[in-house]
Amino acid sequence: MADRDADSAPAPTLAGTTDSRLGLLRELGEQAVLEAIFRRGPVTRPEIASATGLSKPTVGAAVGRLEQAGMISAIGPQHGRRGRSPMAYAVRDNAGFVVGLDLGGTNIRAGAADVFGEMIHDELEPTTKAGGRALAAQLADVVTRAVERGRATHDRLLAIAISTPGVVDRDTGRVRLAYNVSPDGALDPLSAVGSRFGVPVLIDNNINLAALGEKSFGLARGVSTMVFIGIGAGVGMGIIMHDELVRGAHGAAGEIAYLPLVGDPFDPRHKLHGGLEDEIGAAGVLAGFAARAPGRTAEVATAQDVFELAGTGDGDAGAVVDNIAARLGSAIATVCAILDPELVVLGGGIGSSSLLLSPVRGAAAALVPLTARIETSLLGDQAALRGAIAFALHAARGQLIPQGSGAAARRTELIR
Repeated sequence: MADRDADSAPAPTLAGTTDSRLGLLRELGEQAVLEAIFRRGPVTRPEIASATGLSKPTVGAAVGRLEQAGMISAIGPQHGRRGRSPMAYAVRDNAGFVVGLDLGGTNIRAGAADVFGEMIHDELEPTTKAGGRALAAQLADVVTRAVERGRATHDRLLAIAISTPGVVDRDTGRVRLAYNVSPDGALDPLSAVGSRFGVPVLIDNNINLAALGEKSFGLARGVSTMVFIGIGAGVGMGIIMHDELVRGAHGAAGEIAYLPLVGDPFDPRHKLHGGLEDEIGAAGVLAGFAARAPGRTAEVATAQDVFELAGTGDGDAGAVVDNIAARLGSAIATVCAILDPELVVLGGGIGSSSLLLSPVRGAAAALVPLTARIETSLLGDQAALRGAIAFALHAARGQLIPQGSGAAARRTELIR
């Protein structure tokens, strides 16, 4: 019956086909014009036509529709030219907003930002330890609050992006190896947020998004090939090559925690978290101090305590920090030999320590003839959140055009 119904269905009329194509072309034109205004604004119609290759009448019509929809606004004539000064246009900063969320083993940080990435709200709260259901409920509550704060001033939610530890399955959004937030390493943040907001919800690894944050808002602006190495409770690396985020065949590119750079790389104790993480992650820092000064363990409760002691000149703590720098320098030398990045950005609670930068540079330079520029993150503990904001903004540009079934909808599907 279904086949007969399909066979007997009337063919689309020429007028219907033409209308559909014209609608798609119009929407594609609006996307191109909006993108040009995003990237170049304030910008005039002739400049938009030159940048996009669209005809002046097409640009004029698209600008009119975008202005009527409240997404762009005329900001005044562009002076300094002969003859009549053309009007310049810019995207309105209250045309919409995005929400980013950074899920960590200790804290959850969330924020809302306008279409230019300017923060309009951010908050921080401890990550619940009450189990998977409680964590899912907490994620939903944090996102809901951020959405409500954004809507108060910017009206329209465009996209949500979530930064999470672990390896993200790009097809399902499920996460594995996220042991810092889940006892079995499994997590499903997409189901926690769900489709309640009617916008794209994107998920990626926190170190990947920290790299994207540095690329979009931090030290790596204008750098096409770079890596971000985060050292805290865990150890990981985000890779950007030729302006593209590299995830690998299984979403596990950059899992440098598993580099065999420690005493016995085949020690089965390293199978879960990786030998490098076991040695230079937060637990490894405490274990290293305990092994060197077993009678002083009461003096330190966190890795930060060890670094603070080292900063005072304490010999035992200083030796632990020196070992971390040597191991990290070895890891960076390995990365440089394989990827040849222009820039390595160090972040995380341990990686951002000022005590590491100089010895890490020295260790890397001693091991490879061509090393990258090595710097400490400008964004600090907001790197992954800012990366989530940048990730959401990529999707948001496909949501600003208000037709539901044309180019914008297709672009969103590709991003997800």
